[in-house]
Amino acid sequence: MSDNGTPSTASANDVLTVKDLKAYYMMNYFGVSREVRAVDDITMTIHEDEVYGIAGESSSGKTSFIKVLAAAIRPPLRVVAGSATYTFRNGTTIDVTKATPDEIEAIRWKSLSYIMQGSMSVLNPLRRIEKTFQDFAARPLGLSGAALRQRVIEHLGKLKLSPDVLRAYPHELSGGMRQRVTIGLATICNPQFIIADEPTTALDVVVQKDVLSLIRDLRREMGSSIIFVTHDMAVHANMADRIGIIYAGRLVEEAPTRALFTTPRHPYTAHLVASLPRIGDTTQRPALDGRPPSLAAPPQGCRFHPRCPLAIDKCKTESPPLETVGPQHRTACWRWRDVEPLGPGIHGAKLEVHA
Repeated sequence: MSDNGTPSTASANDVLTVKDLKAYYMMNYFGVSREVRAVDDITMTIHEDEVYGIAGESSSGKTSFIKVLAAAIRPPLRVVAGSATYTFRNGTTIDVTKATPDEIEAIRWKSLSYIMQGSMSVLNPLRRIEKTFQDFAARPLGLSGAALRQRVIEHLGKLKLSPDVLRAYPHELSGGMRQRVTIGLATICNPQFIIADEPTTALDVVVQKDVLSLIRDLRREMGSSIIFVTHDMAVHANMADRIGIIYAGRLVEEAPTRALFTTPRHPYTAHLVASLPRIGDTTQRPALDGRPPSLAAPPQGCRFHPRCPLAIDKCKTESPPLETVGPQHRTACWRWRDVEPLGPGIHGAKLEVHA
C-alpha cells in the first residue's frame, strides 16, 4: 500500500484490481447534454477468497459501480477512465472495461457471475425453471440433456430445493425459493468471482438469514470471492471481511469489518454505524441532515461537506484523498482524527461481526 492509501502494485492473491475508475451516464436530450458522475475515481483491490461488502445509501453509485465490474454496461452508462482487471486462477487476465463481447462471454458465469437484485427481474415468467437453467448453464458447462439435468438437480440439493422446482414457473414459488433459484443460476458453474447486488431485498428476516447462510456455505465450498452490496450494515457485519463505503460516487472509507464498526474514520461511516438498532437502547438516534448531492452537479471539495458536522473551510474547496489510517484501513476525510461514533455504546457493544 502506498503512502497516499492507494494500492501500489497488485499482489499475487488479488483477484480484482480497480484503478481510477470513472463511469458516467452521458445523456443528451433535446440538445441538452448532461453528465452524471455515478462512479468517480474509485480505486480498490479484492483478494482471493474474500467477501468485500459495499455500503451506502440509495443513489450513491453502488449499482452503477457493480454494473461496470460485472461487465453489464449499457448506454447511457459509459466508462470514461480507469480499469477493472480480473486475474482468475485459470490464468485469464481481463480488463472488463476494455474487453470485447466475445472475451466477456468467455468468462461469464464460469469465472465471473452476477446475482442480480430482485428474482423476478432475472427469471422469465413464461419459462419453467428447468428451461431457465438450460439458458444459463448449458453453454458454459458444455452439458445438455440428461447430464445437464443431473447437474442441476445436484446443485438444487445444495440449495435445499426439491427437483420438483424445475417444473414450476417463477410465480408458483415463494420469494425465498425464487431467490435460491437465482443464487443457483449464478453459482452452478462454480465461478471464482461473484457479484451479489442486494440479494436479500424484500425478504423477511427468517428467509434472509437462510439466504445469507446459503451464500456463505456456497462461497466456502467453491472458494469464491464475493462483492456483496447492501445498504443493511447488520448484514455486512455478519458477511463481509472488508467493507467499502461509497458516497456520491466515491469511495470514502474502506476497512476490515471489525475496524469499520468499532473505529470508523469518516463522519458518514460513523452515522451509518450509529444507525444500527441495539436491544435495550431507547435513546433517540441523531438524523443526518440534508440529502445526497446530485451526481450531475456534485459539490466542490469533499462531497459530504454539506451534511458533515465536522466540515471546515478546507472541506469545501479541496477533495480529500484516500489516506491510510490503519492496517488495511483507508479514509477520505481531512478530519478523520476527530471522528467519533455517534451512537451510545458503539465501542463497547457486542456486535456480531464476521471474523
